[in-house]
Amino acid sequence: MDAVTALVGHPGWLVWVGVKAFLLYLTAVFAMRLGGRRTLAELSAYDFVAAVAVGAVVGRLPSAPDASYLSGAVTLVAILAAHALITWVRLRPAGRRLIEKGPVVVVAQGRVLTGNLHRAGLTRADLDGLLREHGVGEVDAVHLAVLEGRGRLSVLPGDTGRG
Repeated sequence: MDAVTALVGHPGWLVWVGVKAFLLYLTAVFAMRLGGRRTLAELSAYDFVAAVAVGAVVGRLPSAPDASYLSGAVTLVAILAAHALITWVRLRPAGRRLIEKGPVVVVAQGRVLTGNLHRAGLTRADLDGLLREHGVGEVDAVHLAVLEGRGRLSVLPGDTGRG
């Protein structure tokens, strides 16, 4: 093998890498479109894992000399089928209870519910930062703050009858 081929690869191989990348990308886009519409802001943990796994396959497989397009397509379909199964299970009440965390009230009537805050894996500093993101400077100004199942904080500001 000469130095140029070692550095840039064989032209025939490079064409095949490009073709595999193109085909895998189209396969991923087509398969993901079958799964419904979502934006990045709406991704659940399961959506995120599927997106990362698909990205890993599309990013790695084209340059793997021992992997065919078909093996990549089968991998993509398997990942997306598993994702569809998780989605189907989450749409059933029993399945949702099994795999999803429910909402957790972390502030009620201007008072931090420390036990719930810790069960949710948040510190007081985390909560204060999340409240500031919602334009709330003091916990006393919060009627209700709920850590939703997807990890976002919902804040209902209001007069708590204090002060």
